[in-house]
Amino acid sequence: MLKKFSNVFVLVLLGLLLIVLPLETRVAKSSNAGSSDKGDPFTGNPIVKIAQVASPAVVNIDTEALVKQPLFPFADDPFFKQFFGEDLQQFTQVIPMKGKGSGFIVSKDGYILTNNHVIEGADKITVTLADGRQFDAKVVGKDPTFDLAVIKVKASNLPVLALGDSDAVQVGEWVVAIGNPFGLEHTVTVGVISAKNRSVRAGNLSFDGFLQTDAAINPGNSGGPLLDLNGKVVGINTAIIPYAQGIGFAIPVNMAKGVIDDLVNYGKVRRGWLGVYTQPLTPDFIQAYGLKVNKGAVVADVVPNSPADKAGIKRGNVITKVEGVDIEDPQDLVFQIRKRNAGEKVKLEVVTQSGSKTITVTLGDLPGQVEAPRAEGTDLENLGLKVASITPALREKYSLPQGDGLVVTGVKPGSVSDTIGIQEGDVILEANGLSVNTVDDLKKALKKGSDTIVLLIWRDGRTFFVSLRL
Repeated sequence: MLKKFSNVFVLVLLGLLLIVLPLETRVAKSSNAGSSDKGDPFTGNPIVKIAQVASPAVVNIDTEALVKQPLFPFADDPFFKQFFGEDLQQFTQVIPMKGKGSGFIVSKDGYILTNNHVIEGADKITVTLADGRQFDAKVVGKDPTFDLAVIKVKASNLPVLALGDSDAVQVGEWVVAIGNPFGLEHTVTVGVISAKNRSVRAGNLSFDGFLQTDAAINPGNSGGPLLDLNGKVVGINTAIIPYAQGIGFAIPVNMAKGVIDDLVNYGKVRRGWLGVYTQPLTPDFIQAYGLKVNKGAVVADVVPNSPADKAGIKRGNVITKVEGVDIEDPQDLVFQIRKRNAGEKVKLEVVTQSGSKTITVTLGDLPGQVEAPRAEGTDLENLGLKVASITPALREKYSLPQGDGLVVTGVKPGSVSDTIGIQEGDVILEANGLSVNTVDDLKKALKKGSDTIVLLIWRDGRTFFVSLRL
């Protein structure tokens, strides 16, 4: 009986082993499969590899700007103004204001893409690489319209991030943000694309087409890359809603692709201009004009002699497509035109009461974008001065007596000239011992000196010397 029981026990044990061993084998195979697929964007954990590969091309940007502030913090206080008037406001001090941001390298020879607001107004820009090397950077070009800027450092054979396709990004797709939030270098955060084509109106920033993400973005992340799971840049982290959680915005990288070359070659972007005023298409308008269309932007007015006027676009036309892209509303039209450059030809599909037609328009320069010739004054950037030969109009404006010299028509805040007290309305009589009456005279005199410039200044009936050390 005992022997029979032992045989049954052995058989049961063998059966259990046959069941368990295949299960263990399957688990082991599954585990091995997971570890071998770490690079697959849809299995395993690709974030580690992305962080390792992309981080060397992400840089920290430190900026410093010299800002003039009242020496006495209560200079504007009404109580003290009763006793001292405006005298206290004449006493100022120049202090450095520091800022932080991020950027990423787009060429091996040192071109870096970042946000314009990161470097705007900076007197000094320092770039720190992931390996700890630091470089002074110069601004190559800025595009305030899309809040983009290109800066450059003197280096070679640098790591570079590849640019992806932001148009192909889908809502819900995983993305990775790398940057310098609050000075915490090379912080990696992960989230998804929460929405596309978001519009943001904040301060001077007015932008349509943002990517929205819940990847953590904080002050200091601005200018850093937003990467897809292939490690390619799909956005430039730009803005946040400070009172919310998980709501950040990035400029689509396809926008940047269209402006980088212009920023590098020309220092600015020639933004395209159509020259129409538009309004939403309403059911009442459709019925009144008998139109066979249910979406688009109604042309409310056309600017005379604008590209639209020259192409034959009329008031009451409805623009439904730009280069084959459907226009849902006026905002879509603005977005499609703004991302194109002046001189570019675009095909517009226009619906009228008599039907639809295609019109080709050559976009012009946005009014006010092209710098008008300066009526007076010449910039001397290294000094922070704007000067001009004395004309009757300037003599009257600044109440200057008869005589020669150059009048100061502008002083850059925080510049070396501002620091030593040169003011608008001062007259420069001499530079490094040479009399100056024209801008060319001043430039020739400056070439004569080394790193120190001595100017003879006239102000309020008296003269004095000032020294500027560059």
